[in-house]
Amino acid sequence: MDDWKDDKKWSDRFLVEIKRILGEYLISEPSVEEDAEYNTDLIVLKLEAVRIACRIRRNKYLIKYGDEFTIRAGRPLGTKTELTKIIEGWGNYIFYGFSDENESKLDKWILGDLNAFRIYFNRKLYNNEKSWIAKDNTDGSSNFISFKYNDIPGFIIGKSEVHHEI
Repeated sequence: MDDWKDDKKWSDRFLVEIKRILGEYLISEPSVEEDAEYNTDLIVLKLEAVRIACRIRRNKYLIKYGDEFTIRAGRPLGTKTELTKIIEGWGNYIFYGFSDENESKLDKWILGDLNAFRIYFNRKLYNNEKSWIAKDNTDGSSNFISFKYNDIPGFIIGKSEVHHEI
């Protein structure tokens, strides 16, 4: 459990930057009429809770895995995983990024639509076209599945400019 806390503490250093980026995609400017009649200068695109999963990986993984994202799919003790929660309908978006070499800011990131992911994943299962393989973490704590961003129609909502050729 301490490894999870350490990983969370490490990735939480990027929350201020992540919130700034998400504001660019989840807050918009209203119409002139909305501004004039309803005192509205900015509008949040949804009124209900919007749940965003955030995952940041270390820079050393960017070159090899920069075109994909991973989701934890299994744990030895059967604890509910990210994949299970997503398939159950939890989460609206996933923010997935890589730190820079100094681990002080984000180097590359994507904002993905988890509804698009659910449709893709369930279609693949239904059509028996499962093209992914669960891989074990090196510490044996869980396994995960990796997905290519561009394989999922409608998944990418926003992304950073490419900093490295991938």
